[in-house]
Amino acid sequence: FIQGTPILWYSKRQATIETSTFGSEFVALKIATELLEGLRYRLRMMGIPLQGTTNTFCDNDSVVNNVTDPTSTLTKKHNALAYHKVRETVAAGVQRIAHEFGRFNLSDVLTKNLQVYKHKACCASILH
Repeated sequence: FIQGTPILWYSKRQATIETSTFGSEFVALKIATELLEGLRYRLRMMGIPLQGTTNTFCDNDSVVNNVTDPTSTLTKKHNALAYHKVRETVAAGVQRIAHEFGRFNLSDVLTKNLQVYKHKACCASILH
């Protein structure tokens, strides 16, 4: 979102096969980080000043804790590239990773088969 307007949506099958939700969430967060860096670059090239960090929300609490806590260590070596990419942007102040509870996750409307009341609530939040 930029000033309350959704500007980018990305959905793609991941190129890797993960055996856990933790791993797939980390890969998705790395992809989101790369898209974020590209978007920030394009906005700067258009002369739009960027102030502060970009908020990125993740519904996996373990991933959020691993990325935001500088003292945490990654025990899953195959996720190291994704971890370091995201961790670098957090440490540089480019993005802030925060936990998004599942019942408030607006992206669910585009990725999951929701009950009617939740679908309407998500659409109302996105479209105002």
